[in-house]
Amino acid sequence: MSLTTPLDQYIADHSSPEGEYLYRLFRATHVEILAPQMASGHIQGRLLKFLVQMIRPKRILEIGTFTGYSALCMAEGLEEDGKIFTFEVEDELEDFTRRWIEGSQLAGKIEFIIGDALEIVPGMNEVFDLVFIDGNKREYVAYYELAMKHTRPGGWILADNTLWDGHVIEEERQDAQTNGVREFNDLVRNDKRAEVIILPIRDGLTIIRKK
Repeated sequence: MSLTTPLDQYIADHSSPEGEYLYRLFRATHVEILAPQMASGHIQGRLLKFLVQMIRPKRILEIGTFTGYSALCMAEGLEEDGKIFTFEVEDELEDFTRRWIEGSQLAGKIEFIIGDALEIVPGMNEVFDLVFIDGNKREYVAYYELAMKHTRPGGWILADNTLWDGHVIEEERQDAQTNGVREFNDLVRNDKRAEVIILPIRDGLTIIRKK
């Protein structure tokens, strides 16, 4: 997502840089991939790294790899024995994304899987400390229930794009993706299993703690 205001630029200038490899990946995403704004980008990427460093998870599940930017940011924050399992359903992204993940010094911490997390995760013998949801907005409720089932008590769930460019408050907007985000937001807010806050960073980032 490109910077749009002087305040955005100020925030970027006064935050830790993303690093040369991530910068090149972000640029390549914009040159070679459709809808490049789906990549997390500098500020959200730094936040993901910091959250991982604070939570200190051993196992992370990411639903929606896209070109690998967010996975690499989270991998930066992992301790040596940490692992990310990241799922992408769009197989046309595989060659690009796998090349950038495997070309990174952090490749050993990331398992990149092409396939539907809703189908594959239930068969994995894993309990996650942190889940990052950034897949198909129509499936956010299903992803959330999957995350709740496979996250340890006291674990964390992050969900991206939960303000959906402001469309969540536009009553006339009734497309499937917007309604999927709204349904997710309402579900989480009223879920007695969870504590939740939405941060107005980028396109909305929801932080959920499983009780």
